[in-house]
Order: sequence, then structure tokens, then C-alpha cells
Amino acid sequence: MRLKERTAVVTGAASGIGKAIAVRLAAEGAFVVLADLTETPREGGATTRETITAGGGTCEFRRCDVARAEDLSAAIAAAVARTGRLDVMVNNAAIGTDTPLLETSEADWDRVMAVNAKGVFLGCREAVRQMLAQEPVGEVRGRIVNISSQHGMIRAPNDFAYGVGKAAVVYMTRQIAGDYAADGIVCNAVAPGKILTGKSGRAVAPEMLEYSRSRTPWPRLGRPEDVANAVLFLASDEASYITGENLMVDGGWMAS
Repeated sequence: MRLKERTAVVTGAASGIGKAIAVRLAAEGAFVVLADLTETPREGGATTRETITAGGGTCEFRRCDVARAEDLSAAIAAAVARTGRLDVMVNNAAIGTDTPLLETSEADWDRVMAVNAKGVFLGCREAVRQMLAQEPVGEVRGRIVNISSQHGMIRAPNDFAYGVGKAAVVYMTRQIAGDYAADGIVCNAVAPGKILTGKSGRAVAPEMLEYSRSRTPWPRLGRPEDVANAVLFLASDEASYITGENLMVDGGWMAS
């Protein structure tokens, strides 16, 4: 129960990695606000709220468009209403277009940037605003964990806008960590490699899986729980002197 009596907001919490993060934080005692456009998991099965409740955890769903500051502010307010503070903000929501540069329209670019870059900017801004207004617990006023990607550091094949957006996440993480360390705010990122979430489409096409396996030294591809465990560590008191880091959870992809 490393997060007992703590509150957390997780964006993109309905599906995949976001769902696994929310379930893991709740299992460790946190009250989790599930911020997403819908409760329906892309991969099917039980909703995040149903999964958390069945495990004895506590949560609340809030419909949230991360490109809208007022939606993120409302999600954070729901967390604060529980204990009077926001302990953990996880900016996970992201989308892609599956297109290279010349096939990426301005509309697609704007849509991806609105979620992957602006959404993280707004999530961090609203979280920092709240965290500065609350007293520290020990040394820390609050923790932010952004979900980046190895494709924020190397090219994202045929997903130009996605990679650029994730690169922005890596930069924002370091900037915020440095700017607000003196105020007791910890900000880190987790960079997943290839994670099999159960969703269909191009992400699990044979050629894409073969590409990912060829890049991953570990003898399996990632699971959502691998990312959730890393987020939990960075959200816990065990990681207070770690800030501004982009933690790879990639089976050795970036080391290869």
C-alpha cells in the first residue's frame, strides 16, 4: 500500500497502458480519477472502474479531453475533493496517425499535437498549479509522471507526428523537473518500448511485430503491467531524489 491515502489522476485511463497504470495505483491504495473521453476499453473487456472496484480499490471516472484545460482542471478538482490534495498526476493520453511526413495532413498534425504535446503541457500546468498550493508530504508537494516513448528519442517509422509529440514530452519533463524542484515537485517520464495492449490494427500487424522483436533484446515484448510498475515506483516515496528522468521500459530497445 505504497500510495495509501494518496490521490492520483491518470489520463487515457480507459484502455491499454493507462488502464494498467490506474489499476496498479489503486491496488497500492490510491484514489484514482480516471480521465478519458470514454470508459469503453479499446481492447474490450471490463472497464477500468469495474476492474478497480472488483479489486477493492476506489476510483472515479471523469470525461476528459486533455486538449481542454477546463477538463483537466475538473479532473484534478475531483481528486482534491477526496483528500484536499493531488499527490500524483500521470499524463498518459496519446494518439498517432500512422503516417510519414508527406502523408501527414495539417489536420492530423494538429490533432496529434493537441493530445500528445498540448495535453501533456496542460496536464502538467494544472497539476503544478495545484501542487504549489498544497503543503509538502515529507519533502514532496506532488509527483508528475509523463508517458513518453523511445520514439521521442529515435524516429517513429511511419508515425511522424507521434514521434514529434513524444519528443516534446521528454523535453517538458526535464524543464518542469528543473523549474519546480525547489518547490518540492518531482517530474519524471516513463518511455515504453513495444507494449502489447490487446488492441488491434497496424500496431500488431505482422511486419510491425517483427520490427519490434528485431529491435528488442529481451525475449518477449512488453506488457502494460511493465509500464504500470515503473510508474508506481516514480509515484511512490521511493523515488523522491529521482527527477527529470526518462525511464526506459523497453526490454533493451534503446540499449541495442
